[in-house]
Amino acid sequence: MALAFRSDAYIDGKWRASAKRFAVYNPATQEVIAHVPDLGAAETEEAIAAAHAAFPLWAARPAKERAAILRKWYDLMMADLDRLSRLISLEGGKPVAEAKGEATYGASFIEWFAEESKRAYGRVIPTTTNTRRYVTLKQPIGVCASVTPWNFPMAMITRKAGPAIAAGCTIVLKPPHQTPLTALALAELAEQAGLPPGVFNVVTTENASAVGKVMCESELVRHFSFTGSTEVGKKLGAACIGSTVKKVSLELGGNAPLIVFADADLDLAVKGTIQSKFRNAGQTCVCANRILVEDSIYSTFAKKLSEAVAKLKVGPGDQDGVEIGPLIDQKAIEKVERMVAEALASGATALTGGKKHAAGAQFYTPTVLADVTREMRVNTEEIFGPVAPLIRFKTEDEAVAIANDTPFGLAAYFFTKDIHRAWRVAERIESGMVSINDGIFSNEVIPFGGVKQSGLGREGGVEGLDEYLEPKFVNFGGFA
Repeated sequence: MALAFRSDAYIDGKWRASAKRFAVYNPATQEVIAHVPDLGAAETEEAIAAAHAAFPLWAARPAKERAAILRKWYDLMMADLDRLSRLISLEGGKPVAEAKGEATYGASFIEWFAEESKRAYGRVIPTTTNTRRYVTLKQPIGVCASVTPWNFPMAMITRKAGPAIAAGCTIVLKPPHQTPLTALALAELAEQAGLPPGVFNVVTTENASAVGKVMCESELVRHFSFTGSTEVGKKLGAACIGSTVKKVSLELGGNAPLIVFADADLDLAVKGTIQSKFRNAGQTCVCANRILVEDSIYSTFAKKLSEAVAKLKVGPGDQDGVEIGPLIDQKAIEKVERMVAEALASGATALTGGKKHAAGAQFYTPTVLADVTREMRVNTEEIFGPVAPLIRFKTEDEAVAIANDTPFGLAAYFFTKDIHRAWRVAERIESGMVSINDGIFSNEVIPFGGVKQSGLGREGGVEGLDEYLEPKFVNFGGFA
């Protein structure tokens, strides 16, 4: 049965075709799935103008009414979970079961922020003089622009659109050219849920720089959100501040350490390492990039991990039992091949994997590298592939030092049974998020984000709504 989906852009409540279109590929087979409008600066300005026109009425809607529409959007997503999961898998490559997890996760942000929209409380501030009364209000910031990545084509959208729309803002979204179909499916469901024209707009393009430039420099856009590489995020953030001083939220690169202490439950640590490192074939910003293992258990852990990794089933996402899908494109495969080859040439050993997989051109065999040193690129750079480098350490202080020896600070993991160590290490690690004895932690109720060069702001939790609200102080004078 053919999978039904939209393939036109969505601006001001209308489906927008274009003579100029670009191809969307299935990364497992390199087959063309669809051709999508390749829009540019003019259409982006039109979408921003539509969002600007829709903003006053949407912001004025009572929070309870906005919440009801968002709740309906969530219900439609959950009813359409099978199609959304298959679509995520088709254009992004992840196994359908994993894609279903993302679709459920993505929908949860719409549900959460529908509820939180009714709790955007201001406050009364005790006065400094009897002739004044002080209050603060929280008001929607205005038109928002968002640029999202391909590795979580649904969740990265709902994490931004959910709080923006819940707060009373309107939004213009540029999805990645690799995975625009999921974004358009969300727009279709938003329309069915009753979101007014102009509140949620989707501009599809292969010309990311032209669209991004308009978003950053537009005086009508008051908030810009980006998830992607630190290199690109720095440029976009600078453009936003340098042009119109708009508010910026950036979720950028990571280089997450995962530390296994000698007192850890090794079976739990192996399970957690696989969950973190190999989810979406290692293509997540919070996946464990460096596995630090205490010297006394290094050999035992390495054997357990490599044996478990060797059993992971690789193949197209729509095949039963597949756990590792393809990498997103040829560039991704070439990067992983290059990094592994450099590590092996520098003295690392492949305990399992270490090469491309026979499943297809964009598949890489799940790999465990032993004898990795701190100087190797697999330690210093984000791999974004199914490769687990193992690094020895001897003391807690050394483990923390290695973990913090990076300009990034998005996520970190460690395994220990010692509650005192758990508190010590959690406090000492320079990271926006720390997970203890658990390889997966993301959900809608937590503040997701990093420190150092991993970004600015938080998504999810109560903090996620605040990103799209401006506190306004009001002084009531003239009291007797």
